[in-house]
Amino acid sequence: MPREITAYSNPLIKRVRQLREKRHRREEGLFLAEGLRILTEALDGGRVPQWLFYARDSAAHPLVIRLVAAVEAAGGEAVETTPDILAKLSGKDNPQAVVGVFAEFTRPLDSLDRGTAGIWLVAERLRDPGNLGTILRTGDGVGAGGLILIGECVDPFSIEAVRASMGALFTVPIVQTQWDDFLAWLRAGPGQLVGLSLDTTTGYRQATYPRPTFLLTGNEAQGMPPDYAAECDVRVKIPMLGKADSLNAAIATAVMAYEVLAQQTETAQR
Repeated sequence: MPREITAYSNPLIKRVRQLREKRHRREEGLFLAEGLRILTEALDGGRVPQWLFYARDSAAHPLVIRLVAAVEAAGGEAVETTPDILAKLSGKDNPQAVVGVFAEFTRPLDSLDRGTAGIWLVAERLRDPGNLGTILRTGDGVGAGGLILIGECVDPFSIEAVRASMGALFTVPIVQTQWDDFLAWLRAGPGQLVGLSLDTTTGYRQATYPRPTFLLTGNEAQGMPPDYAAECDVRVKIPMLGKADSLNAAIATAVMAYEVLAQQTETAQR
């Protein structure tokens, strides 16, 4: 049976609010997700929040009823609260109808089966949560096997990254690792490493992308280090016909991923 909380001073509200900060997420192993769409995507993917907060005027919504039932069946707690408190939890003036608190989840690198997908996304020192969330959405869109984060990337469980992923955080496996470990794992099996680089004359539509292809996107400001680029089997670039020399990291990843998908789909249909 859901309980009601309407006081800002409630200890649970204070605890959950702190999850907007990385330090507290790390300490608790918990993170926030908001919105009926995102929480429904999570539920469909087998992820159930430990706590579910929802506004009183949303209690009769069929998706809220489903979420409450799933949370309570899994031993979690559903909390009916006010829009003001939901705004405090999410940090938005116009909060979504629901906020969920989930246990963090990532996968070890050696748990990935590279044969399950033709496209894998790899990001190195990604700094912007919006880019990370958008890359996850691209991964979901092209059926990528996962997103492998190299080095000191932005926290994929920040509320901004979760929001930008629009639920893809719960559908695309995430691995956090270091470059040397990734490279050793990659070279132990089949797979082509393709780097997005300005330092090449090969256009992105000139290369071929067999299954599995690993697309490596470098840091937004600095690109990928030269020693990383040297390890790529192929380096390609996207032509720029205007004054800008490159695309946003997330957009470039999307352009590349859909080119890989198009080639692999055409090859499979021959």
